[in-house]
Amino acid sequence: MNLANLLTVDQIIPSMGASQHLEAITELVDFLVAGEYFAAEHRDEILGALQEREDKISTGIGSGVAIPHAFSERAERVVAAFGRSQEGIDFESLDNAPVHFIVLFIVPKKEYHLHLKTLAAIAKLFTNRDIRKQLNDAVSAEEIHQIFASRPARA
Repeated sequence: MNLANLLTVDQIIPSMGASQHLEAITELVDFLVAGEYFAAEHRDEILGALQEREDKISTGIGSGVAIPHAFSERAERVVAAFGRSQEGIDFESLDNAPVHFIVLFIVPKKEYHLHLKTLAAIAKLFTNRDIRKQLNDAVSAEEIHQIFASRPARA
């Protein structure tokens, strides 16, 4: 799986405004709603599912990366958004480091296997320090998308 297959340029926020954990998730969900990836009337339900997931354990996986994710009956396919925070956000990550890269995704409720595949592919991509540096140095959503597109697809 290649992250560029899940994200268009219109699903990337190169400079997030949020400074707090749940505020960042809300910013990404609102971004998806504004882009009509989800209907506005489903916003609170999706936010609730994401917050419920975060309440169990933080999705901050370390190395400046968080992968908030949830299931929804409102999703017909995987829907994702990517946000970058130059300042960093306290996501209560496993390594206590601030998060600079957030990949939020919503999976159809019936697609548990796809959820695991997506999560593993994203985590594997972000273990690469060079990728994180390139993403940090990118100046636009187009450049960020190109970095994702240049990566080989993972099974």
